Amino acid sequence: MNKSNKRHPHCFLKAGLAGLILAALSATALAQPGSMAVTGQPAAHAGQQPINNLPNPYVTQRSFGSLPDGRNWGSVSAVDVDVDGVHIWAGDRCGTNSCATSAVAPIVKLDPNGRVVAMLGAGQIIWPHGLDVDAQGNVWVADARLANENELRENPAARSLGSVVRKFSPSGTLLLTIGTPGAMGDPPTHLTEPNDVLIAPNGNIFIGETHGAQFQNEPGPNAKGRITVWAPDGTFIKSFGEWGWQDGQFRAPHSLAMDSQGRLFVADRGNNRIQIFTQDGEHLDTWYQFSRISGLHIDPTNDMLYAIDSESDPNYNPGGWRKGLRVGSARTGEVYYFVPEHISAERASGMGGVGSMGEGVTADRDGNVYAGEVGPIQGMTKFVPVLIP
Repeated sequence: MNKSNKRHPHCFLKAGLAGLILAALSATALAQPGSMAVTGQPAAHAGQQPINNLPNPYVTQRSFGSLPDGRNWGSVSAVDVDVDGVHIWAGDRCGTNSCATSAVAPIVKLDPNGRVVAMLGAGQIIWPHGLDVDAQGNVWVADARLANENELRENPAARSLGSVVRKFSPSGTLLLTIGTPGAMGDPPTHLTEPNDVLIAPNGNIFIGETHGAQFQNEPGPNAKGRITVWAPDGTFIKSFGEWGWQDGQFRAPHSLAMDSQGRLFVADRGNNRIQIFTQDGEHLDTWYQFSRISGLHIDPTNDMLYAIDSESDPNYNPGGWRKGLRVGSARTGEVYYFVPEHISAERASGMGGVGSMGEGVTADRDGNVYAGEVGPIQGMTKFVPVLIP
């Protein structure tokens, strides 16, 4: 994918695992008020010790970046580093949590000082959810939902938007659309709630579907969880995976990344784990130690893995797991560092629990980490590695 072609020379020293403690919370804890109760988890999850108490070598810088024309940041989950390893692309949901009724360009390119130097996607995206920059600098955006009835009353044109993946040139020209805008369904013509998109080194396109699967507790005709694979020109190749808790099954493949070996890492958020596959869809391994992952990024120059958890609470990730950013190795699976959640007095991110943490994550060539925030804290956060050689 594009992330496998970026050059981030920053090197990290491994810190040993330490202090894997916190009292375990009941696996049958009640959901937070207003949340959707989850009644099932993969059996292997029950034996996992929460990893909450590792060194934090980062300094947190909230409110990174400013938007033009006095715009305020909305929710941000789509983020990726540019092919130059320096600039950061982010998908702002138009100052709120949707672009269905907005005319602003939601996808912005930020320089290292947080200034916007390019914008794209105005009137073409409803809910930017995942983002990937390929080796040529093209920007791929997963638009994960359709307009709701209230939005359609305000803007009927939004009926022809959403549930697609769009490819833009660096200057904002729309080059390709995968799926049928404004409709959900199955390939080769449709997508269902695409969460993320990833471009492999050979140009093949991987798309993770569907977002709502994480809230489903039993199989049925509308319970879907899959990875679809497409040729560089958008021709459908295959899909793999289905809804469920077993290895090779998904409950919302929420984020995608690829390591230096070309292995596909899938943040199976509804099942609180990472699953690892070949590019042909062969299941290789399952990891639970990075928690309930909303966003995933791998630096291919050193296989550092950045996994961000915006949702853990006693209902959605039982056992005492905390929200936060976990940094480790895509080669060994060891977790090196833990950056804890922001403490917000307003409310928590996700469905409940304690504090807030971003949903999207990427890193630049110097090892600075950038998170897109979606809860009561919105916009962008930067984590600067001041104590990592």
